[in-house]
Amino acid sequence: MSQITDKDTVPNEVDKAQPKLHPISLYLKIWGLLFVLSTMSYLVDFYQVQGILRWTLIIVFMLLKAGLIITIFMHVRWERLALKLLLFIPPLAIVVLISLMAIEGDYTLVNRLISFLSV
Repeated sequence: MSQITDKDTVPNEVDKAQPKLHPISLYLKIWGLLFVLSTMSYLVDFYQVQGILRWTLIIVFMLLKAGLIITIFMHVRWERLALKLLLFIPPLAIVVLISLMAIEGDYTLVNRLISFLSV
């Protein structure tokens, strides 16, 4: 009967047993990128950008920052695909359904206005 010693363990098993540490430089780079994105978001207000461009820029910067935080700081980048799909499919489905309801609402409003104005 043979006994398994530490010398017999496969290197992959040893690697799986130890927690993976991510380099601090990655977090510092992401922190710097978040700072740049926040600065750009504040510059939109500082330069008084108005109209649809203002809200488009603010939402784009907000989504980029949220994506970086979720990906790196919440460690979703290193999770399995099944967990990623579990996290992101339901919110995307809700956004699609809300968009479909908004389109249907506009269609109904236009048809009612046409119907009431033609009477």
